[in-house]
Amino acid sequence: MIYNNDERKPQIWLSGAHFINDIYTGLLNPIMPFIAEQARISMPVATIILSCSHIFSSLLQPYFGFFADKMRKRALIFWGLLLTSTFISLVPAANSIPVMIGCIILGSTGSSLFHPQSLGFVSKFSTSDSVKNMGIFIAMGTLGFSMGPLLSSATAQYFGLEKMPFLSTLGIIWAILMFSCVPKFSKRNTPQSQIKLKQAFIDILSNKKLNILNIIAMLKSLVTTSCSILLPFLWKVQGYTKFQIGTALFFFLFLGGIASLLSAKFEKKIGTQNVFYISMIATFPMMILFALTYKTIPQVSFVIFALMGFVTMFATPITMSMAQKVLPQYKSIIGGFINGFSWGIVAIAMSIIGYIAQATSILPVLVVISIIPVVCSNLVKYLFEPKQL
Repeated sequence: MIYNNDERKPQIWLSGAHFINDIYTGLLNPIMPFIAEQARISMPVATIILSCSHIFSSLLQPYFGFFADKMRKRALIFWGLLLTSTFISLVPAANSIPVMIGCIILGSTGSSLFHPQSLGFVSKFSTSDSVKNMGIFIAMGTLGFSMGPLLSSATAQYFGLEKMPFLSTLGIIWAILMFSCVPKFSKRNTPQSQIKLKQAFIDILSNKKLNILNIIAMLKSLVTTSCSILLPFLWKVQGYTKFQIGTALFFFLFLGGIASLLSAKFEKKIGTQNVFYISMIATFPMMILFALTYKTIPQVSFVIFALMGFVTMFATPITMSMAQKVLPQYKSIIGGFINGFSWGIVAIAMSIIGYIAQATSILPVLVVISIIPVVCSNLVKYLFEPKQL
């Protein structure tokens, strides 16, 4: 299927590209309150703008996944990384709201192009432990996502928002290098080239196990996205600097990446089912503790917030690997659903959640959101009853 059967080389370059791509997807959240202040827009409007980013970087992924499974070229991962790195970096320096939204749409579409094909490639190039390789790939993306807030907040704090476009250089260079470092497909026809979009979507959406895994992915995305978008506004009101806010998001997402790396090891020790339960149930009590300490003991609240990132993303690689094994002929499309479509649906919901948080208060909204995965954790048991699926 490929010219080069060596597993390590494509895994290294794909994981590195995931790390770099997701740096850019994490750039905007910590500095959005300051961009909003500069552009004179409210928190709900800023939330909608950030939601556009998540919608275009996520909701289109199943469709791009279809083309990724069908085509025999590597174009999506290269052009995706180029678009993401170039246009997301331009957003903070945009001189008008339409230009800002246009850059967000183009940059986010790049991320939507990149993810399904790269997820499919990781699975296709895995000849040994697919869960471990997927865990490394997802962890690198999460670690990149965690570096984004740190990088953008430091740049904005010490150099100004107008200097952010220079950050595009890393992504452009890596994308160019990948042309010679990621193996090509052979010219021989493959079964994937016969995939039909309608049939693929019917097969995926009618599968009970995949529906449950999609719901779980959506719920975890809801917690992660809500915290990443809303808490920077809360901290800005409290007087925290751009870099302090970026640092808090960095540790939240960084520990999420560590959780993805350790997920396979914990799965072997405590079982897949328990990994799901811990990830879905533990966030709620931690959110309560955060709400009780963020004013009186802020240092403790930041530690709790970081640990929330760990438990929230604990089951992410297992969710993806399990989903791709259900219908292995649709690896990229399923990657688009689990990694993309779920985030896109959450992004649409965030447009409404932003207004609710503005009308009421941010923390009560986050507490209610953290309850939802607990209530839905009952779905996990159905993943392990194959006769009913």
